[in-house]
Amino acid sequence: MRLFQGESESGAMAMPDAQEFRLVLMPPAAGAWNMAVDEAVLEAVGRGEAPPTLRLYAWSPPCLSLGRHQPANDVDQKRLASRGWGWVRRPTGGRAILHTDELTYALIAPTDHPLMRGGVLPSYRRIAAGLLEALRLLGVAARMEGERAPEKQPAPVCFETPSSYEITVGGRKLLGSAQARRHGAVLQHGSLPLWGDLGRIADVLRFPDEHAREVARAAVRRRAITASEAAGRTVKWWEAADAFRRGLAAALGLHFAFGVLTEGELARVEALIRR
Repeated sequence: MRLFQGESESGAMAMPDAQEFRLVLMPPAAGAWNMAVDEAVLEAVGRGEAPPTLRLYAWSPPCLSLGRHQPANDVDQKRLASRGWGWVRRPTGGRAILHTDELTYALIAPTDHPLMRGGVLPSYRRIAAGLLEALRLLGVAARMEGERAPEKQPAPVCFETPSSYEITVGGRKLLGSAQARRHGAVLQHGSLPLWGDLGRIADVLRFPDEHAREVARAAVRRRAITASEAAGRTVKWWEAADAFRRGLAAALGLHFAFGVLTEGELARVEALIRR
């Protein structure tokens, strides 16, 4: 099955010893579903019941996700409900992200896979090479940040400040990622905002007053950037998905074969949502 016109699933520059990955493309879904799928695939890959997987997805309706240990009272529930947006907790760390008008990727492989060996930062650096190649294919000249010391008082908004080995354009954060390592596997997922006002996230977080909200909104707009702004044109979801597939294949020597979730993974997703 051809996923994108003009190319096979392997990507134009796949290496001869390419590693086989399942490529899962799904329609936009609610936040609880999306995070449950990432968790279910992580568990299945760790047990050897599913192959290493790249999942590319989107969100509907817009959803605020909090890092695994972020306080839930960072969210202004009344403002969130008035907009009809959801919220969910991610299986990874980090701070709040508003998922809308974006492409989200999840790359999942066993802990001993060559891509994931050596711990969080070495694997971040490897995967970043593929992400940078994907952005190059979109016409975006991005760079990977170096290692940074943890913030003593991190801001509630994830895109306000780049972390170690995250991807920026002109010093502004473009693509943020985070990892979870458990069940014998590694999940790295991240968000590429495609267009829209990144300052919207301040509308649904809790601040002491409206002045503080405006300060946070302005900070996000100043310190983060969308793919469309960086490229100087509108970057569509399918175009970005194609670039991710080809960029990761070319830079990391991966081979992507279209696949779907197994019955076991789908059953686990439903159980996680109920829980």
